[in-house]
Amino acid sequence: MRWLDGITVSMDYTVWNFVPKNLFEQFRRVANFYFLIIFLVQLMIDTPTSPVTSGLPLFFVITVTAIKQGYEDWLRHISDNEVNGAPVYVVRSGGLVTTRSKNIRVGDIVRVAKNEIFPADLVLLSSDRLDGSCHVTTASLDGETNLKTHVAVPETAVLQTVANLDTLIAVVECQQPEADLYRFMGRMTITQQMEEIVRPLGPESLLLRGARLKNTKEIFGVAVYTGMETKMALNYKSKSQKRSAVEKSMNTFLIIYLIILISEAIISTILKYTWQAEEKWDEPWYNQKTEHQRNSSKILKFISDFLAFLVLYNFIIPISLYVTVELQKFLGSFFIGWDLDLYHEESDEKAQVNTSDLNEELGQVEYVFTDKTGTLTENEMQFRECSINGTKYQEINGRLVSEGPTPDSSEGNLSYLTSLSHVNNLSHLAAGSSFRTSPENGTELIKEHDLFFKAVSLCHTVQISSVQTDSIGDGPWQSSFAPAQLEYYASSPDEKALVEAAARFGIVFVGNSGEIMEVKTLGKLERYKLLHILEFDPDRRRMSVIVQAPSGEKLLFVKGAESSILPECIGGEIEKTKIHVDEFALKGLRTLCMAYRQFTSKEYEEINRRLFEARTALQQREEKLAGVFQFIEKDLILLGATAVEDKLQDKVRETIEALRMAGIKVWVLTGDKHETAVSVSLSCGHFHRTMNILELLNQKSDSECAEKLGQLARRIREDHVIQHGLVVDGTSLSLALREHEKLFMDVCRHCSAVMCCRMAPLQKAKVIRLIKISPEKPITLAIGDGANDVSMIQEAHVGIGIMGKEGRQAARNSDYAIARFKFLSKLLFVHGHFYYIRIATLVQYFFYKNVCFITPQFLYQFYCLFSQQTLYDSVYLTLYNICFTSLPILIYSLLEQHIDPHVLQNKPTLYRDISKNRQLSMKTFLYWTTLGFSHAFIFFFGSYFLIGKDTSLLGNGQMFGNWTFGTLVFTVMVITVTAKMALETHFWTWINHLVTWGSILFYFVFSLFYGGILWPFLSSQNMYFVFIQLLSSGSAWFAIILMVFTCLFLDIVKKVFDRQFHPTNIEKAQLTETNSSIKCLDSMCCFSEGETACASVGRMLERVIGRCSPSHVSRSWSASDPFYTNDRSILTLSTMDSSTC
Repeated sequence: MRWLDGITVSMDYTVWNFVPKNLFEQFRRVANFYFLIIFLVQLMIDTPTSPVTSGLPLFFVITVTAIKQGYEDWLRHISDNEVNGAPVYVVRSGGLVTTRSKNIRVGDIVRVAKNEIFPADLVLLSSDRLDGSCHVTTASLDGETNLKTHVAVPETAVLQTVANLDTLIAVVECQQPEADLYRFMGRMTITQQMEEIVRPLGPESLLLRGARLKNTKEIFGVAVYTGMETKMALNYKSKSQKRSAVEKSMNTFLIIYLIILISEAIISTILKYTWQAEEKWDEPWYNQKTEHQRNSSKILKFISDFLAFLVLYNFIIPISLYVTVELQKFLGSFFIGWDLDLYHEESDEKAQVNTSDLNEELGQVEYVFTDKTGTLTENEMQFRECSINGTKYQEINGRLVSEGPTPDSSEGNLSYLTSLSHVNNLSHLAAGSSFRTSPENGTELIKEHDLFFKAVSLCHTVQISSVQTDSIGDGPWQSSFAPAQLEYYASSPDEKALVEAAARFGIVFVGNSGEIMEVKTLGKLERYKLLHILEFDPDRRRMSVIVQAPSGEKLLFVKGAESSILPECIGGEIEKTKIHVDEFALKGLRTLCMAYRQFTSKEYEEINRRLFEARTALQQREEKLAGVFQFIEKDLILLGATAVEDKLQDKVRETIEALRMAGIKVWVLTGDKHETAVSVSLSCGHFHRTMNILELLNQKSDSECAEKLGQLARRIREDHVIQHGLVVDGTSLSLALREHEKLFMDVCRHCSAVMCCRMAPLQKAKVIRLIKISPEKPITLAIGDGANDVSMIQEAHVGIGIMGKEGRQAARNSDYAIARFKFLSKLLFVHGHFYYIRIATLVQYFFYKNVCFITPQFLYQFYCLFSQQTLYDSVYLTLYNICFTSLPILIYSLLEQHIDPHVLQNKPTLYRDISKNRQLSMKTFLYWTTLGFSHAFIFFFGSYFLIGKDTSLLGNGQMFGNWTFGTLVFTVMVITVTAKMALETHFWTWINHLVTWGSILFYFVFSLFYGGILWPFLSSQNMYFVFIQLLSSGSAWFAIILMVFTCLFLDIVKKVFDRQFHPTNIEKAQLTETNSSIKCLDSMCCFSEGETACASVGRMLERVIGRCSPSHVSRSWSASDPFYTNDRSILTLSTMDSSTC
């Protein structure tokens, strides 16, 4: 069979398919396809306007969009090349050969060195260790930073050199590629001395691509899955083109306008033939038909006239809307990268925008799905407190300090560690000593504490890369002990933190030597023989080790969750420890209980026999081992409990709370264990202590799952007053999604917070998909930092990658990348809010100004016998959207700040006002459309009644002609739609002033220049001297001013009424901001304190319009303002500390 190569692909285009594929994507847009049809119609039939009027804007739009999308895909292409071009070493022809990652083939033996990433899915053959084991971290795959141990089969483990591997004859058979990271079945048939040896292969033999080799000098592995067949690649969801809700609304509006256009064309065509039913209008004396016209088909003539009207009115569909939106998104995306509040100094990372098409979607998020490890946390476990023999201690400056009186001291806050300085030479495990004694004096107390930290130092699977213990002094219990000199690698981050803590307190684990575990106790080296490890499993929720002490005693040390340890204890301070564990949990700390048991020789022989039988059983091995483990881990003596903190990232709790206040539901999706995930959810504020936590865990069947979901639904209905949180694991989730989607979603919708644990990467994507297709169809956002998060990042409407410690796969495949979770608040509440308001206004405004543009053209046909005569000159038709009215709305869509960024940041509830695409609702759309029609009627009929039949507006008695009439309508329209944009603008900068008033000035200058010269390359000179003649009439100036004022007056009255009697929350916030900081009405006039004439009017207008001008504003923000006390955003384009005007 043919194997796939090692190439990984995340880009959308290649050099060969870019043009056809990109054109196909672009012409899927309604407006682009429509204008292509119009352009072809103009080429095929005689139309009233030139094909250039449609073809040139269409070509411009297609070209700009292709350049933008090509640039973004080129960046992805560069990223793919970095991955595929990474150098690797492959064994070929008896030697090591350097090649590229993309050249790895199935069957190649690959060498990977310490801290390198596996370039393919490899079956481990050998390592630098004699037992063929190695340690890897899969943080970028499943989010777990702990080390996992993998082992080679014994026959290949001894082949540690290239020469030996070259002699290996073996065949690997394995299952077809699948996405499950934790499942792998295969077998290796090894031929040695003409004999075939078959060894089973499981997940412990497979090294996954994307994982990193740790604590091992080098390994050799054979590639079994490469390229897009690796488990990491199979967990990538195929990247689809994401479209924002605004773009979908635009397409809906375009269809409505298309219906209006077709209706106008049909009405015009019918009325034309109705009018021409009279012979005098069908063939007037001044326009005789040719013989060919008289004999032509009436049906074809009707279709031709319909198409001609379609072309005449086609500008009601704003093709320039798309190019303006593309420019706004592309240029606007730079503001995110320039925002210094989104810059992380420690990592020197700024925010990145990989896809600018979704900027406005940041303002519409209703669900946030977040990874836990590395996204909410720093991936750093820190020992905080412990309980030993019923006494609680906390670590302060590397020393344990008692929070209560110890048995030998009535004083609180006494560090017991200081009292141990006189016992450096104490033999803690001297022959004949009893571990079951109760502390009746200081020495016995020290034994209890010593034994507790012995359990911590021995009950683990921690490895050390290099042992450097010479510098470890003999000073007691100081922070100068081993952690700084020893590099620990652990299968659990908790274990690493606990072993490091024990080392700081004088019990230093210095490494393994075969079966011997070496511990330095206050500088004295002690050796324990490791007899058995009873591995952790989720059912028992504990792990154990059986060791032989230097005195020869056989000891069992057990570590696990309090629910699995305390019921098995028969001695120790059980009740006190239970209280302490609850106190630790209330602080959001991760807790573990420690216990021990001492075996007699006879007991150990029985245990050893049972373990051997269970581990060598061929059938029901897991069940037999569980029974033996239960037999061993009983009759325990409780030593105490530990409390470790998984350090949260800065301001995670505040960010989650702000998201909740904004009406956003937060789901945590993690591959971590249930207890770990719940603990972090509590500490970060995702779950509240007052919440009723519901659990859907360990469901085995569909019926069991359905019954449990029904119970949860009933509990929610019964306790509807309090908030609920839901915890669900991956197995139960699979059952719930298979048969009970509706019931599961009903439970989830009534929960304030949901946490899913033990999730496979594709399961994360499926959960998001389920929410996306629910009846409400909410906008989803996924945020994560590892390769295991790529699927959900690509599935969500908006994907955000954290540039963290787990590689850059998430950041590369995301739409946006930030350095810390806390930056999400400003990204949504400020940037998302602004982007949405800007583009919503942009879309509505474009439809409004095009209705203003084309409706007079339609009305004009009633006065020209539907002859398809155009009201405007073709140059004006072409330049209206490109030059005369394009810049004010573009600059508005880039710079508008209708409310101060700090207000948006500090009042997350304002985010609710723009949710569910409210600014582009049908009601708002109809308002803008109606406004456009009303203004168009004023333009046309105001000009028509002004000119009249027998009215002369020129001093020499001449009448205005049709081109002068059209130019008057066009002039009033340009001024009105530009002034309307000025009314919508709240944040005035010099750029706004320049483009707003400059656009009107440019129109006048251009028209004077265009109409004042006879242009030799123009076929017609219709506009010669027309504009100059128009402006020479005082009546025309009066008409222009009167019509502009009439159009805008009604709009101003509506704004005043709405703000005064029905203000929105945003308008109330503007009013608060105005009253507290704005002293004058911006840009139009200024009122100093004490001025009487128009001061009261100015203050009223300020309150009503809620306007802020950077040159007239003095803002102050207290240091207590949450999140960001200083706005260093590039969004603020001019000084914000100007004096009052």
